[in-house]
Amino acid sequence: MMQIQVYYEDTDCGGIVYHTNYLKYCERARSQWFFDANLLPNNQEVGFVVKNMQIDFLQSAKLGDKLQIHTKILELKSASILLEQSIFLEHKKIFFAKLTLVCINQKGKITKIPQWAKEVFIKAQKSV
Repeated sequence: MMQIQVYYEDTDCGGIVYHTNYLKYCERARSQWFFDANLLPNNQEVGFVVKNMQIDFLQSAKLGDKLQIHTKILELKSASILLEQSIFLEHKKIFFAKLTLVCINQKGKITKIPQWAKEVFIKAQKSV
């Protein structure tokens, strides 16, 4: 779980979080798994890109809100990972995403997830 506070820059003129920022918050939570392992989510060997995403905006967050981003691994395959990410405000789910990440090589071709990256995912899931 990662906590994020909503800043002025995250909102529109009415103080409501701009919709694309929910995606940024989810990306930060996924990246944090690698940072916690003293690694980068991409390197000279491989990187991860979103292949597919289904999202539901359930309620708006506002300036000053403290949000919790929860990420759950549903399936870890040889070249992809299926995740659920939810954003909560005071224990109420306000955003939900189900997404598939694929591992790509330097040429942008889908490739197997290296063992070091699989270990990051497995360790992060155990800490949930």
